[in-house]
Amino acid sequence: MCRRAERVPGRMTVSGAQLQDYIAVLDYPVSREDLVRWGQENGMSTELLQVLRLLPEESFNSPAELSAALNMR
Repeated sequence: MCRRAERVPGRMTVSGAQLQDYIAVLDYPVSREDLVRWGQENGMSTELLQVLRLLPEESFNSPAELSAALNMR
């Protein structure tokens, strides 16, 4: 399950540039559904949520795996 990035208190707004930093603090493995839920709970933009929704239906075992999948978009 995903968790909130601890370095930002309260609700945060995640930008594209911040996404790489935030995926490093998630609990892995993480599924696409967990990522979308995490993004919604943390104020991610509609555009970034759409990117997460386009990821393959699989679990990502590490930040490197998730980053590679995101870079393919």
